[in-house]
This record gives sequence, C-alpha cells and structure tokens, in this order.
Amino acid sequence: MERAATFGLILDDVSLTHLTFGKEFTEAAEAKQVAQQEVKSARFVVEKAEQQKKAAIISAEGNSKAAELIANSLATAGDGLMELHKLKLWRTSRTSCHTLITSPMCPWGSLCSSSCPSEGAPCLHL
Repeated sequence: MERAATFGLILDDVSLTHLTFGKEFTEAAEAKQVAQQEVKSARFVVEKAEQQKKAAIISAEGNSKAAELIANSLATAGDGLMELHKLKLWRTSRTSCHTLITSPMCPWGSLCSSSCPSEGAPCLHL
C-alpha cells in the first residue's frame, strides 16, 4: 500500500490471477512429490519385510513346538505307536521300491526283474 501510495494509487483489495511459476520451480515441486511417494513405498517394503520376518519366526517356533510334542507323544505312547510308524515307513519304502524297479530307468537292471516286492519277494537293493 505504501508503494502504491507513492504513485497516487489507493488499493482496497488485490487479487492475483493467471499466476504461473517458473519451469525450475515446477520441476522441483514434482520431484518433491515423487520423492515423497518413493519414501512411502520404501516404508511399505520395510514394514512388509518386518511382518514376513515375524511370520517366519512364529512359524519356526510353531514347528519346533510341534516336533517337541510329537517327540514327547512318541516317548510316552510306547511300542505300539512306534510299530505303527515302522509299518507306515515299510509300506512307503515298498511302494517306492516297486515304482523304481518297474521303471525302464531302473539302475539295478536285471537284479530287479526277479525281485518285485509287490509279489512278496524281498527287494534286493533295499
């Protein structure tokens, strides 16, 4: 108002219209917005990694507890449960052996042809 008064002007109200900024200022403002978005994205990645780390720890602790409980139940269950597990393992190995010896890629060749476990004969390569 003081500067306008030196020219004999009295200002009551001023409105700025069609205001534009320089190219450098506009680019700097856009670069700032991009940088802020990149910071948010990086924070998200860090938080996601922290959550995955926590999930892995919880999973490992759960697996450890499960293994401990299984070991304790096997120790207290007695011989019957152990025999059941042995039978399951034997059945699995017998099935795997039969699958292998009936394959044309059998590494034991003619040894397998006369000893198929599915026919009750012992498997020579177990």
